[in-house]
Amino acid sequence: QVQLVESGGGLVQPGGSLRLSCAASGRFFSVYTMGWYRQAPGKQRELVADVTSGGSTNYVDSVKGRFTISRDNARNTMFLQMNSLKPEDTAVYYCNAKGRIGVRVDAWGQGTQVTVSS
Repeated sequence: QVQLVESGGGLVQPGGSLRLSCAASGRFFSVYTMGWYRQAPGKQRELVADVTSGGSTNYVDSVKGRFTISRDNARNTMFLQMNSLKPEDTAVYYCNAKGRIGVRVDAWGQGTQVTVSS
């Protein structure tokens, strides 16, 4: 099973930027659809953005134009560049890998806290 480790979270003022990273173990990173999800206190986990193995991207409406998802298959790493951050972006952000390598893969990282506050 693939293991995922997020980094890059922290405290930032409204309007600021952060870059999250997700490092994956294993040999099959390039075939997974990789995604960033977030969960704010008292709310359900939601998809923020994902990127397929072919490079197609998808964003939730609330982050379009502010966040950019990318992947570096040579480094088994996915990124989320977050600009113009708002207090409502405050949440724990989770990395996810989905795919099928013989068996179905649906793996999660441990999460990284993003807090947007003045």
